[in-house]
Amino acid sequence: MPEITMPRLSDSMEEGTILKWLKSDGDEVSEGDELAEIETDKATMTYEADAAGVLEIVADEGQTLAIGEVIAKLKAEGDAEESSSEGDAEEEPSEAEGDEPEEAEQEPSEEEEEEEEPEESEEEPEPEEAEEPSDDEEPAPEPKADDDGGERVIASPVARRLARERGVDLGSLRGTGPGGRIVKADVEGAPTSASDEGEPAEQEKAPEAEPAGTVAERGTAKGDVVVQEPSRLQGVVARRMAESKATIPDFVIRMDVDMEGCVALRVQIKERLGPDATVPSYNDMVVKACALALREFPRANGAYRDGKFELYGRVNVGVAVAGQDALVVPTVFDADRRSLGDIARETRDLAGKVRDGNIRPPELSGGTFTVSNLGMYGVTGFTAVINPPQAAILAVGAMGEVPVVVDGRVVVRHRMEIALTCDHRILYGADAAQFLARIRELLEEPLALVL
Repeated sequence: MPEITMPRLSDSMEEGTILKWLKSDGDEVSEGDELAEIETDKATMTYEADAAGVLEIVADEGQTLAIGEVIAKLKAEGDAEESSSEGDAEEEPSEAEGDEPEEAEQEPSEEEEEEEEPEESEEEPEPEEAEEPSDDEEPAPEPKADDDGGERVIASPVARRLARERGVDLGSLRGTGPGGRIVKADVEGAPTSASDEGEPAEQEKAPEAEPAGTVAERGTAKGDVVVQEPSRLQGVVARRMAESKATIPDFVIRMDVDMEGCVALRVQIKERLGPDATVPSYNDMVVKACALALREFPRANGAYRDGKFELYGRVNVGVAVAGQDALVVPTVFDADRRSLGDIARETRDLAGKVRDGNIRPPELSGGTFTVSNLGMYGVTGFTAVINPPQAAILAVGAMGEVPVVVDGRVVVRHRMEIALTCDHRILYGADAAQFLARIRELLEEPLALVL
């Protein structure tokens, strides 16, 4: 009987949580059928069956298991018939001997249920399974919420998690996200199960009055102490950043970049394409400049692992995006080979998926270098933490008009600070300085970015 184990869906994944089974116990599944929604350290992904058979669920919804642990089994119809026939053969001698009559009565009942389930599932699989385990009609809304008219409710992982916590039926909501997707705001504005029962509506706003978590102490000198459990993603970020600072001997170099050329280039692109087109941002230009420079400096596009240098054949630039509860770094693959306009469209699409909670693990893996930009928040400069095992990360500050001396005259020009944090085990000072200088050169003469 083939076993389905918790898959590794991302590079840093160590365990996964089963958010929802998309098939029921005893259902016949085919290769490629969606079986379950699994939450990893980076995103939520739908897991598909790699073989056909009858599903036997082992792990419950909400259960967290390590990679490789069994979450379900797939048994063929022949296996089910053989197991039931063997059970019948074992029943006869046990009844004749009469040594253990109680066990003999229990075993047939369990095996008869296994025999009856395939027959019932062939006729009406979903209604029968939904009605058998319940004594009343309360569980009925759950299948309707996910299988209304044969279609699952489209909702972001954050919205599903919040709906479970508040007892909100997703099937009763109308999504305001793209394509009717239910997002966090839709669940927050929905009535909870407590208000449906006639309790005061003020109870819905009560949890928002204070931070979510457990009040550990009250009336201390610091006020009430609330202890919060980080999400899986926040826990992974905390662990990886601690690992980075504890294991990587890093150093930082900074440069100021004259952005007049990029400002003029962006104006020309906007005039040429029109206001409705996707115009590359200054951060898109930084990503392209980094990608071209990485191709010229292979060690900057590598990692130090197990006492050796790893040099990567592809230039995949990760772009840090502020998600709903943590920092997420989706990847622009082969950024050195893609046009500036293609990078602009890709980064916007990835950022939208991150904010909607719809980003997939493959879109978060494979990065060889990272760009982190806090300029939109007015930050003029900062030091970024290396995303291990990468060799470096570039921090981009806000662009502004400042007075500078050009040819003996004081003029106002657009300037921006960039800071490169490097792993000194693979990227040395001189190499890092040349690499950063090349990025500055490409930004100050941006014609190469569009060629």
